[in-house]
Amino acid sequence: MMSWVYLMSAILLEICGTTCLKLSQGMTRWNWALGVVVFYSLSFTSLSWALLKLEIGVAYAIWAGLGTALIAVIGIVWFRESVDWVKIVSLAAIIAGVVGLNLRTGGH
Repeated sequence: MMSWVYLMSAILLEICGTTCLKLSQGMTRWNWALGVVVFYSLSFTSLSWALLKLEIGVAYAIWAGLGTALIAVIGIVWFRESVDWVKIVSLAAIIAGVVGLNLRTGGH
């Protein structure tokens, strides 16, 4: 169970790091750039702990897939990035893939 907590933490920390990356304006704003380093470091640490029990392919696919989907939503909502039906269908496909992986592995 803790492996899943670590994986979800890794995803949330990666989202924070990527958001800081956007806000850093090409790493020129040092406070946001520092956030990038801190959040990505914590994310990879948490991911490494999750990998002690979870399959690497499943864990990485979930980490990357959910992180990508959530960052896309943040981009649309917070940064007012474009949205169209192709983006929405693609995000749904990512989420469906993550759900499929979890069903295939029985959640562990």
